[in-house]
Amino acid sequence: MSITDVDRPVAVEPAAIRVWVAERMIYFELTDGRVIGFPADRFRILKGATDEQLQQVTLRLNGFALRWEELDEDITVPGIVAGKFQLAQ
Repeated sequence: MSITDVDRPVAVEPAAIRVWVAERMIYFELTDGRVIGFPADRFRILKGATDEQLQQVTLRLNGFALRWEELDEDITVPGIVAGKFQLAQ
């Protein structure tokens, strides 16, 4: 006999479908339609980046990470959604 618990919520890690930068804020849209934004200055490497360098962000790992190749910086989407930042606001 098999039992299926349909009332228990299933945790799904958030993934981004697009990312963009505007006025030193990094934004990404999640698969569920939410848009999350955070200031670049909340991360050491991004804080020192030029506006042009910030614009070079790409999505990696099927939308689970943000990547700045020139800066050699990776930030996880689930980490941002959970509010995990390097620097205090």
